[in-house]
Amino acid sequence: MKKHKLETYLEVYDSISELPDTIQNLMNKAQQARNNAYAPYSHFKVGAALELSNGVIVLGSNQENAAFPSGLCAERVAVFAAGANYPGERILHLALTVQSGHKEITTPTPPCGACRQSLAEYEVNQDHPIELYFMGETGKVVKSQSVRDLLPLIFDSSFLE
Repeated sequence: MKKHKLETYLEVYDSISELPDTIQNLMNKAQQARNNAYAPYSHFKVGAALELSNGVIVLGSNQENAAFPSGLCAERVAVFAAGANYPGERILHLALTVQSGHKEITTPTPPCGACRQSLAEYEVNQDHPIELYFMGETGKVVKSQSVRDLLPLIFDSSFLE
């Protein structure tokens, strides 16, 4: 047997104000997108904003459905919209923020597993890392240099060849 150690390095900022101006703007847009979430069941609103290589910012918010599996997370709404409307453009940055109708969330909240897998697909295909910034409603912001930092053992198309 051989052991293999995996390490992830994340940057933690105390607040949005510590981020570069362009990322502050992106996070502000994610907060605005969060307001458009349709979350009547969970009351957990998520907003995402992607910056593409052409400078366009694509927004997404979670969209729930009474048939729960039919809903879609904010990150996938944004990434699929980017892929559909701007094919070939790289995703440079993703900003993500959450808000609960039940309690204040100050803990940085990362993408769920399904969203990590979807983002990994785009990152692998574009052969360029996607920087992720995520936070709760307020408070600290976490930066990941790449989806691989959040999903180090990704499943990609190379397994299907």
